[in-house]
Amino acid sequence: MHTDTEHCVRAVRSKDARFDGWFFTAVLTTRIYCRPSCPVVPPKPENMTFYPSAAACQQAGFRACKRCRPDTSPGSPEWNQRADLVARAMRLIGDGIVDREGVPGLAARLGYSTRQIERQLLAELGAGPLALARAQRAQTARLLVETTALPMAEIAFAAGFASIRTFNDTVREVFALSPSELRARLPKTRTQSGGGGTAVSAPGALNLRLPFRAPLNPDNLFGHLAATAVPGVEEWRDGAYRRTLRLPYGHGIAALTPKSDHIACRLTLSDLRDLPVAISRCRRMLDLDADPVAVDEQLRTDPVLAPLVAKAPGRRVPRTVDEAEFAVRAVLGQQVSTAAARTHAARLVMAYGDPVDDPEGGLTHLFPTPWALAALDPESLAMPRTRRATFTTLVAQLADGTLHLGVESDWPEARARLLALPGFGPWTVDVIAMRALGDPDAFLPTDLGIRRAAQELGLPSTPAALTARAAAWRPWRAYAVQYLWATDSHPINFLPV
Repeated sequence: MHTDTEHCVRAVRSKDARFDGWFFTAVLTTRIYCRPSCPVVPPKPENMTFYPSAAACQQAGFRACKRCRPDTSPGSPEWNQRADLVARAMRLIGDGIVDREGVPGLAARLGYSTRQIERQLLAELGAGPLALARAQRAQTARLLVETTALPMAEIAFAAGFASIRTFNDTVREVFALSPSELRARLPKTRTQSGGGGTAVSAPGALNLRLPFRAPLNPDNLFGHLAATAVPGVEEWRDGAYRRTLRLPYGHGIAALTPKSDHIACRLTLSDLRDLPVAISRCRRMLDLDADPVAVDEQLRTDPVLAPLVAKAPGRRVPRTVDEAEFAVRAVLGQQVSTAAARTHAARLVMAYGDPVDDPEGGLTHLFPTPWALAALDPESLAMPRTRRATFTTLVAQLADGTLHLGVESDWPEARARLLALPGFGPWTVDVIAMRALGDPDAFLPTDLGIRRAAQELGLPSTPAALTARAAAWRPWRAYAVQYLWATDSHPINFLPV
């Protein structure tokens, strides 16, 4: 979008927040870059230039605006919508892979050379993987400076910087303030807009604001997560969805509370280096980088869906923080009720999950790893023999690396590998594609809830005919599923009280 100057200028003049994260406005006279919705008086069009990423702005020598804080705008929805190389790379960078494994690790995960990765990212985003990771480190550093009382040296290494000097130089270059000046100008009792937080005293605990593009309907989003919550791993408590997180350097607990203009997020981490990964996974689970306006505009063109969209716009797809975990839970949920699936999962959690302490609630374990589940005795599983074989084959392939599910997964390839497993039919593959892999066009024509909705709304009842009818909803059929599910009275469709 950043190449359409006329469109970008109109968005800046109207201060349209829907385009935050789609592109960034750099002002040639002040050398500052902003969100499209920045509240200051817009500059003259001849003084504006546009970039596709904050990293590209920083690489071109622009500093972040202190008013609109573009570094804390919602992420670009493109990386959730697309399945190409650049989108997969951006999802991995958001998950911290460059900081942990470097550019060679990023390239290895994607199956391309480092040169090809760098060339593709530079061509589309104006910045290479190192610059993109650096921008993320700067944002993490600002978050820690403003939300904790940690010493600057600890913040530098927690944010992923190799040295304190690099940390100081980067923060000063990106924000035109030193780390100490950033902290000094922020009242510690005031919650900052656009992703800031308040000072906290609990070790490893952070209170954050996760921004999103309006509208957001929390009913099916949090309702689904709460209704299917695995005891010990997830819970709904005091108006918040809480769950444990298995992270690269340790573990954490996330508490997510829906608000009118943001998601309140409280993270308790055993290692602060996991902060950017924890934020990225929480955003992904709640589908916060979606573009609900674009989705709903497309679905409204169908006269059957239009009333459903008008009644409760902004539905998101409830996703996951761990793709392998969700695949296991999808198999446990085959042909059984939601309650039965939770019971099966809870037994595995208690027997094979890693214990955690949760002073603020009732969470007890991390969900078991595929390696732990691959070692269990199949005869101990209270399920039919055929589903038992499906389960053991899945966890064995996840454990030995034959099957890999992650943010970087190639959607068609992952689908093909899943379909080759015994006991994996279209419903299981599509629900994993929708909620674990993040495919916005995944569709479930054989799902019982979808068939009931189709019958009630007068849509075709057979899977083939319904799939043909749903072609008009592409590429947003996963969101159409949410609206169709919402016609039922199942608990997944209601915000818990």
